[in-house]
Amino acid sequence: MALLAAGLTSRTSAQNITQQQQPFTGTVGKTLAESKEVWTNPVKAPAGAPNLVWVLLDDVGFGATSTFGGVIRTPTFDSLANNGLRYTNFHTAAICAPTRAALLTGRNQHSVHEGGFSHTWSSFGFPGWDGRIPSDKGTIAEILREAGYNTFAVGKYGLTPDQDATDAGPFDRWPSGKGFDHFFGFLGSQTDQYKPDLVEDNAHVTPDGRHLNDQITDKAISFIDRQKKAAPNKPFFLYYSPGATHAPHQVAKEWSEQYKGQFDGGWDEFREKVFAQQKKQGIIPANVILPERNPNIRAWASLSADEKKLYARFMEVYAGYLTYTDYEVGRIVNHLKKINQLDNTLILVVIGDNGASKEGALGGVIARSSAAAIAAPLSEAEQVKNNLAQIDLIGSPEGTNANYPLGWAQAANTPFKYWKQDAHSEGGTRNPLIAFYPKGITDKGSVRTQYGHVIDLLPTTLEIAGIKAPELIRGIKQDTIQGTSLAYSINDAKAASRHKTQYYYIFGSRSIYQDGWKAGFAYKPTAAATGNLVSAISVANPDHNDWQLYNLNEDFNERIDLAKKNPKKLEELKALFEEQAKKYNIYPYITWDDVLKRRQPQPAQQQPAGK
Repeated sequence: MALLAAGLTSRTSAQNITQQQQPFTGTVGKTLAESKEVWTNPVKAPAGAPNLVWVLLDDVGFGATSTFGGVIRTPTFDSLANNGLRYTNFHTAAICAPTRAALLTGRNQHSVHEGGFSHTWSSFGFPGWDGRIPSDKGTIAEILREAGYNTFAVGKYGLTPDQDATDAGPFDRWPSGKGFDHFFGFLGSQTDQYKPDLVEDNAHVTPDGRHLNDQITDKAISFIDRQKKAAPNKPFFLYYSPGATHAPHQVAKEWSEQYKGQFDGGWDEFREKVFAQQKKQGIIPANVILPERNPNIRAWASLSADEKKLYARFMEVYAGYLTYTDYEVGRIVNHLKKINQLDNTLILVVIGDNGASKEGALGGVIARSSAAAIAAPLSEAEQVKNNLAQIDLIGSPEGTNANYPLGWAQAANTPFKYWKQDAHSEGGTRNPLIAFYPKGITDKGSVRTQYGHVIDLLPTTLEIAGIKAPELIRGIKQDTIQGTSLAYSINDAKAASRHKTQYYYIFGSRSIYQDGWKAGFAYKPTAAATGNLVSAISVANPDHNDWQLYNLNEDFNERIDLAKKNPKKLEELKALFEEQAKKYNIYPYITWDDVLKRRQPQPAQQQPAGK
């Protein structure tokens, strides 16, 4: 009882003390007079603990938003950053599911079994790859719920195994099984924004025809209001994770028409504008040089009039989609202000779970491809002709896979090379972070350059909320948190980075970071790239695909390969990567070739005679 009382009164404890799991310490006599009652008091969050909101966007790119130098208007993010902090050295895992698993658990992707995805075609029966987050790697929602918070999630989850994603469950790897009191959104990686594969709590539900962003925002507000009406002083955690701006790029014309004609100058002009603005805002160092356009991407000036018309329209829709998403986040922020909760709310916004998407390939895509089209993809010229005939579908409910061409992906990733999926490149792994906390941030509007990774947000949040990670969750002993809290940097711009080492690995592409040095290897598929899998274009030199070495302290965007100049450092980092691979379950090194083989039809198993 003394231990229990200590747990209840400690500001920094998140004890697992549900009634059913506590031994009865009273007395059971023959009559009530001879008996002694004992009740387990409910856990309460620390006094004054803040509300917590995590916003995670999808497939955005470092240089897309106006908040980080881009030309796409994001006034909500601008306001949060101007009254909070911009982190410019923050990182993701380079693709969605690994990023989300690492974010929610505070542990590296392979440590929580999410080396790839939770889909049948991209998960493998190994500890780092089966797509099933173990119970000893508790999520932020599980921790906070046990610490006296209500927990809500809306939008994209992306971590439920395909086999479990029916109304029959099992539900232990649905959001409700991972600590969320309520969930409203979709379980997979991508969905139609007007006809989503929609789930509420533990059942599929029928969407109402509105854009998914609108629906999830309404639902998030209803979760907050319902809880605050019942328990005004109880804090909440909201994980707001829209499908935006992942394909399909679908948005009402009132948003896309705001950008009519604004991208007629093309992706080369876009990159130059954004690059200049990033320097002006102090987002990137003054000595940074913009890399050359990727050799696989044609100069905008060389395109035909039809190509320019088509490609500009793709970007108008994307820009409208991003601005609309910013508006929906603004509805959450404005509501918190209206109900007098904003001043005591920590909001962390990760602008993208990876770099800008290269999955639109060279010519962009509009609707989902047929099996025949995947087996025999169109040439670039045929793709342009086909897309021109469907240009009015871009952004519409019928544009069920709409995604912009590769040239815009590089532009959205300014000032970096490469893009989503590329774990070897800052273009795949570096995403903007905004921290907003009126009660705790004094140096408002400033930039922070400390190195960070998505696994750092869980310990950061717990430290600010005054909560310790529990040793047990529902009786299960918890593994160590691997992230490093960024709270030290909030009011100290000059503080040295505390996150010293970080690996990255996505289906063959890999890198290792240590104290500003980075070694990376761009995986080149041996099988022909098919459909939207364009990994080969991320290889700097297809004839000699070697490890590269960069000093990020002096070379912000990986322009100068030091591998030949400093081979000793390269070998040191390669050895460190192998150490990390053993420690965090990266083995076996599963590649895109392995995934492609798995996706291909397998020969039927020969049945034994007599069966």
